[in-house]
Amino acid sequence: MRIAFSGTHRAGKTTLLEAVASRLPRYRAIEEPYHLLEEEGVEFSDPPAVEDFVRQLERSLHELEEAPANVLFDRCPLDFLAYLRALDEDLDLEESLLRMGEALQSLHLIVVVPIEEPDLILLLPHEDRRLRQRVDESIRTMVLEDSFDLGLRAIEVQGSIEERVRQVMRAVR
Repeated sequence: MRIAFSGTHRAGKTTLLEAVASRLPRYRAIEEPYHLLEEEGVEFSDPPAVEDFVRQLERSLHELEEAPANVLFDRCPLDFLAYLRALDEDLDLEESLLRMGEALQSLHLIVVVPIEEPDLILLLPHEDRRLRQRVDESIRTMVLEDSFDLGLRAIEVQGSIEERVRQVMRAVR
């Protein structure tokens, strides 16, 4: 199976992916595009700019297109679309959407890791809470409601890390 973990920043995606990976030893975990690009020497703006998310979207699509079976992806291309929309609502992403649709069809499951109520993750003072909330809402709409009619198979997880792992493992079976 090819599984992507999707959600806004500081929602617990990577923690969940690592916990699931420990239960699926034959699966390869692929870091999120930000870290892959950073390891290659790419420098990102602070705060992040539209170009940063376009670059990450492209890398995410590349990873989806190139990865073998039995992979856990830290982030989904729709994550970056959510950030792009939050930063620039008028941005034309039609070409990316076409390519994205094909790549997303290769995923067997998208695991949405939402911001929980109450929020369990401490945010740093400089982090943009409003952006985080908008991205969370956008991801939930695009993935869980399948707003682009891509035929996505997705689940939303909640609760403790162990409860979330159990929810993912049930969906994998």
